Amino acid sequence: MAIIPTSSFTFLKKLKKNNHRDWMLENKKEYLVNEKQLKEFYTSIESQLNETDEILKLKVFRINRDVRFSKDKTPYNVHRSVSFSRAGAHRRGGYYLRLEPGNSMMAGGFFSPEPADLLRIRREFEMDSSEIRKIINQKEFKKAFGGFNQEYKVKTAPRDFNKEDPNIDLIKLKSFFVVHKFTDKEVFSKDFDKNLMKHFLLLRPFFDYMSEVLTTDLNGEPLI
Repeated sequence: MAIIPTSSFTFLKKLKKNNHRDWMLENKKEYLVNEKQLKEFYTSIESQLNETDEILKLKVFRINRDVRFSKDKTPYNVHRSVSFSRAGAHRRGGYYLRLEPGNSMMAGGFFSPEPADLLRIRREFEMDSSEIRKIINQKEFKKAFGGFNQEYKVKTAPRDFNKEDPNIDLIKLKSFFVVHKFTDKEVFSKDFDKNLMKHFLLLRPFFDYMSEVLTTDLNGEPLI
């Protein structure tokens, strides 16, 4: 049974207080031990996802930060994160997990879709939002996620859309994803993998719907 080791958060807390290269070099062995255990957990989740889905790639994000355009020049992330990409052009959406002391979360959906996909999604919502609203208002989905993240959206109607459109709340969004946060106690629970998988599986109706939208035109004709 793969679990998240408590030592991983102990390490991240120490890193937050000592975020510089000398300290990391001195503690590299501890870092590598934790990374190995975390990779075992990620691989277990990948296997469980593959029971009902098809995962193309498990990506473990680097602990090194890209500081080129940031005022914060600390070299390391104080969280660990991983994504699971779905296989095939007909499978859209992606799963994400972030592990951080006091700020762990899972997420899933469509973050900053390319312009053509974004326009296709908006046109679909403009034409008929009943199906997506049914999905995001489903009892368990709403309890787990609340709704789409509202951080990334335009202030008014996008160009060529009516600001009075009854679906403007959806049309204004630039990303379509949901988030669920976990307490540290939940992360270290022996059942965390089941809890995480429960939330990942809640995304499937959303993914299936969006995959159909993004692989057809507005008349429902296949594009692939």
